[in-house]
Amino acid sequence: MDIAVLLFVLVGLWAVLTIQGRVSQADRRVARVERKLDLILDHLGLRHEDPRMGEVVALLRDGKKIQAIKVYREITGAGLKEAKDAVEAMA
Repeated sequence: MDIAVLLFVLVGLWAVLTIQGRVSQADRRVARVERKLDLILDHLGLRHEDPRMGEVVALLRDGKKIQAIKVYREITGAGLKEAKDAVEAMA
């Protein structure tokens, strides 16, 4: 009985690690595609502004910088430092 439980746990762990690896790989691919699209938009002189960016600006006006950074990260998928730098540049 103990061997069956151990085997079940090991198979479950293997499945979780496999899925996590594939999700991580997909995230990296999506990030590369987004960077390429950003370069294309910049080259063409086009800007895509998310309508929620107004929410970030409003939070900054209200003095809620940390909340503004959180919303910016949700919108853009940026890392913490990148989002902090971008929000500070907006201020």
